[in-house]
Amino acid sequence: MTVILPLKIDWEPYYSYAPDCGGEADTGNRLPAVGDRVRVRFAGKDYIGTVSATDVRPDIGTDRIHDIIAHEKDLCPVSEAEIRLWHAVAEYYMCSIGEVYKAAYPAQKISGEEVQARLEAREKKRQDKAARKAARQGQPGNHDAGHKDEGHKDEEDMDTIREMAGSIVLSPAQAAAYSRIKESFSARKPALLKGVTGSGKTEIYIKLAAEALESGKNVLYLVPEIALGRQLEYRLKKIFGDRLLVFHSGETIAMRREVAATIRSGNGHVVLGTRSAIFLPHHDMGLVIVDEEHDTSYKQESPAPRYNGRDTAIMLAGIHGCSILLGSATPSLESLQNCLSGKFTLVGLDVRYHESEDAGIEIIDTIAERKKHGMYGDFSLKLTDRIRETLAAGEQVMLFRARRSFSPAVQCSGCGYIPKCPHCNVSLSFHKGRGRGNTGDSMTEGRLTCHYCGYSTRYDGICPQCGGEMMGLGAGTQKIEEEVSQLFPDARVARLDSDTAQSASYGKDVIRKFSRGEIDILIGTQMVTKGFDFPNLSLVAVLQADTLLSVQDFRADERAAQLLEQFRGRCGRRGKKGHFVIQTSSPEHPVYRILSGDGTMSEQDLLQERKAFGYPPYTRVINLCIKDTQEPRAELMGTKLAGILESGNNPYILTGPYSPAVDKVADNHIRIIRLNLRKDRQLAATKKRLMRTIAEFEQKERYTGHIITDVDPM
Repeated sequence: MTVILPLKIDWEPYYSYAPDCGGEADTGNRLPAVGDRVRVRFAGKDYIGTVSATDVRPDIGTDRIHDIIAHEKDLCPVSEAEIRLWHAVAEYYMCSIGEVYKAAYPAQKISGEEVQARLEAREKKRQDKAARKAARQGQPGNHDAGHKDEGHKDEEDMDTIREMAGSIVLSPAQAAAYSRIKESFSARKPALLKGVTGSGKTEIYIKLAAEALESGKNVLYLVPEIALGRQLEYRLKKIFGDRLLVFHSGETIAMRREVAATIRSGNGHVVLGTRSAIFLPHHDMGLVIVDEEHDTSYKQESPAPRYNGRDTAIMLAGIHGCSILLGSATPSLESLQNCLSGKFTLVGLDVRYHESEDAGIEIIDTIAERKKHGMYGDFSLKLTDRIRETLAAGEQVMLFRARRSFSPAVQCSGCGYIPKCPHCNVSLSFHKGRGRGNTGDSMTEGRLTCHYCGYSTRYDGICPQCGGEMMGLGAGTQKIEEEVSQLFPDARVARLDSDTAQSASYGKDVIRKFSRGEIDILIGTQMVTKGFDFPNLSLVAVLQADTLLSVQDFRADERAAQLLEQFRGRCGRRGKKGHFVIQTSSPEHPVYRILSGDGTMSEQDLLQERKAFGYPPYTRVINLCIKDTQEPRAELMGTKLAGILESGNNPYILTGPYSPAVDKVADNHIRIIRLNLRKDRQLAATKKRLMRTIAEFEQKERYTGHIITDVDPM
């Protein structure tokens, strides 16, 4: 038999049965079957693996086939559907199936399963002993009663879900969209719900999920980030009660293990989770929902498998033969192209639920404002006036700044020195200590931190080279918070970014308080721009919007337009007309024309631009990332590999090796080789050839562990 191991190896080792696994003469034991968990030894170390095949003929010598150490019968077997998904992910994302298995069943999960199995075995012995004792004393058992009670509760749960879901009244626009989605499902096609912010996509999701539960099926509801899932969790809990299961990295290992066990043993549940929830032991699937399908947080950056949660969810739905619905106010160009080609059904929802107008857009030219002394720090006088009007009306304000910290960098006012990370080729960001430092641009105490590797050092505001005073360059969310507190001293102000949200309870508390109106002004990074529904929020503003447009990437304009449109949709959601302010030094940028809808730039234009330059969705991109602690060797190996890949008549266009904008991270120098592959029937075969070429190169050059393959990089 072959066994999948949680290792980066491109083959599945052969094993034979050990005596204690049971043989034909030992009828008391069952032989391991596909999906069973077994303990084996590989390269001198023990692993828990998964049997992938039993009826196989080894193509290696019997001396290289080892015995299975133990058949781990107490560990729940892996389903064939899970193994099929692992194979699909490994093939598409050019990694080993062992790496996918490791992502689905990490070491801490397996060790937790073993502990749980021992506890359950101990409890079963206790129950059996109690049952025998009761039988001797002539007492009746109560197993049947328990099953009856459970079945009665299940029916009550479904009655409650029907009642709650039935109380959702769809508007005519929602009802029309719902009908189109059902037609798409009947035609066995994925549906893309393109609904403007505030149009009520969630109500449609809930109605469809409730129908799946009523038919005895299970539902997977994906969201891109934990913060977004938390607000949604409160709403779904009211509808689905105990049928709602929550799964993401913010939950404890024990809670995640309990969710997996519940999924494995029962039907009729809705799993709300981030991308990792895809690898749960799903079965009897009726519906997969991918909310905010465009979001880059669905992409796993490291380690392998470097998968996209949206695309992997489509694989999952295909394996289970269930319906899948993608939703977004700003769909990805990839999904829109799938609609144009007929693979998906595009369903539009262009009317807000409360029929309010889109927020009005005001673009403020910060260069022009500074020339006429119309700026106070990072705020234009126009924006401060808007904020005062909003607060006076008893309404709320949300401010977005793309960067956390007090200042993204600091510089000596005397010699010009800018501190950089000793391990990465980036400037260190200044994080001000609480209650420390002066106001304004002069700073005295805090820490300088690298946002790439986490390096941090104490900072006293004095230049280490000349003794001069250090000044902040730019403003992060921490500085914006300080400026807001000075401009509006009576306002209740809070900040939500990855610094403040390190405590899960803090993030929940901020979202809850803002939703209740207990916070007047909320300042945050990208996590505040999407998915939230705050009834009293009427003004949203972007500070230093140019940082969204200066990224050197072919997706920069698409992402900026998506983020800005998502943020715009956070306000004016209860029949009120909200206001959206953008402070920028490039007021004529094409992205702003997309938002304003003046007809000069559209999604179709972006698609045509991509097609003209041979970028996705019309091609597939694979990045080969070479990482090495020695820069000359990284350059040499990148050049050698590129030369091999360029030889011959290849179905791709090669660029590189080149240095990315940040070409050193955590003491590793980086070079990128980018491959643009044609989207045709040879794509899978081309990927396999590339994998073989890279493996042969690594072996020949003794360069294993330095090359990372990233399919569909974000």
